[in-house]
Amino acid sequence: MSDNTPHGNVVLVHGGFVDGSGWQGVYDALKADGYNVAIVQNPTLSLEGDVAATRQVIDGMPGPVTLVGHSYGGVVITEAGNHPNVASLVYIAAFAPDKDESVNTLISDPPPGAPVPPILPPNQGYLFLDRDKFAESFAGDLPRAQAEFMADSQVPWGVDALTGAVSQPAWRAKPSWYLVATDDHMIPPPAQLAMSERIGALTVEVAASHSVYVSQPDAVADVIRQAARG
Repeated sequence: MSDNTPHGNVVLVHGGFVDGSGWQGVYDALKADGYNVAIVQNPTLSLEGDVAATRQVIDGMPGPVTLVGHSYGGVVITEAGNHPNVASLVYIAAFAPDKDESVNTLISDPPPGAPVPPILPPNQGYLFLDRDKFAESFAGDLPRAQAEFMADSQVPWGVDALTGAVSQPAWRAKPSWYLVATDDHMIPPPAQLAMSERIGALTVEVAASHSVYVSQPDAVADVIRQAARG
């Protein structure tokens, strides 16, 4: 445990199908080190709305921010990271789009043999993962009961969020870090590596599922600390 002197400000942004509660392990590790930490609860209706929610949280922080995104949260931080108070970006098994790219464009041409996320057909404008396949695809390294809880507490992911395109990629102007989850069955690890290389990120590889931020919070917190230190 450290003293109560803040070591920096961190904002955590969740991805699709889940809410911000999965960040608790990372939150606890960073708070124990003296960081100010806030978690964005994305509405996940549209990219524009999620960026607005994220910017609102950044506005409430007392100084420069390390902005962290998991999965679809990577798209959010790529746009919201243009906020003047954001000092660095951290992608956790996340999409890292370029200008005019969206989740939809990034997943449109998967590499041969890559696992296909079990996304069900849109239902009234929202997407869900097949509950029976959620554990294997999203949370393969979590206890079965925990993965089943996540499957049964899914957040509806708006189709408009999937198609929302980035207008100005913050990683072009700000330093970035990327944690690749090498056992990910949602975003293929080779795609993660390619995105990390494209944005010039400092890259760390961790043997974990797409839920690496839940299963290995200390490893994730370590990458965030590196980014916060610059």
